[in-house]
Amino acid sequence: MQRMLEPNASGVYVIAATPFHDDGAIDTASIDRMVDFYLGCGVTGITVLGMMGEAPKLTHAESLAITRQVVQRAGLPVVVGVSAPGFAAMAALTKDVMDAGAGGVMIAPPSTAKTDDQIVSYYANAVEAIGSDVPFAIQDYPLSTGVVMSPGVIRRIIEQNPSCALLKHEDWPGLEKITTLRGFMREGLRHVSILCGNGGVFLTHEVERGADGANTGYAYPEMLVEVVKRIKAGDRAGAHDLFDRHLPLLRYEQQPGLGLAVRKYILKRRGAIASDAQRKPAIKLSKETVADVEFLISRLEARGVL
Repeated sequence: MQRMLEPNASGVYVIAATPFHDDGAIDTASIDRMVDFYLGCGVTGITVLGMMGEAPKLTHAESLAITRQVVQRAGLPVVVGVSAPGFAAMAALTKDVMDAGAGGVMIAPPSTAKTDDQIVSYYANAVEAIGSDVPFAIQDYPLSTGVVMSPGVIRRIIEQNPSCALLKHEDWPGLEKITTLRGFMREGLRHVSILCGNGGVFLTHEVERGADGANTGYAYPEMLVEVVKRIKAGDRAGAHDLFDRHLPLLRYEQQPGLGLAVRKYILKRRGAIASDAQRKPAIKLSKETVADVEFLISRLEARGVL
């Protein structure tokens, strides 16, 4: 049964890697293995074909096949990144993944959208292209897209598009944005979920400001799950203590450019995927970087993952 993305989504919607063999072919066995790993960590949803999923390196057919396999294996809401240079490609992929059982799609604004009106118009046109019945997430990641969306712009997108169900918040710094948006919602703006990215680097404070959870791919997602639970249960000190234990590795994994290679290395080390290969163009970890990561993992595991 299709599990749709709802405006009350919470917990951790993990951003999934795309497993490849060393030769660049998709590793379908590792897709099942990875999904089982994520389920074992207690996630409440999965996002595929995001930036961590190397979506631009995949064909349409590959993107659809990955989505179908994850949907069938997970039994949870699956959100699919469908950002594309043009609306035709976005619409085609959206139709196919929704037919395959996806719960919704995620759309980032193009770097050409600079003014508030251009950003708002872009999302209106995207909804027209994919269909107003498809739940979608706004991906607000100015570090990558170069597009800065103010709280007022996000409010306009939500007001004008009832199919908007989620904000993936990845602005940095962005805590005041969460506070402002939740203020809008208390004053009458329709509620949508706020799940946060950036590797989880600010997750504790983000949830305290009103975010519903995480939408990121840290290689120890069980920590993200537990931190969200502890904060919502009122255990602020326990949540921060656990988060602080992971922060050195979390920070290292969040390095622009290098982060995906580090994350895949750890996922392989943890048995979630068979190979840490990326499809070319790719970054290969140096022996010095591997030594750094191993040191950080050893310190984390000596203190306990949870």
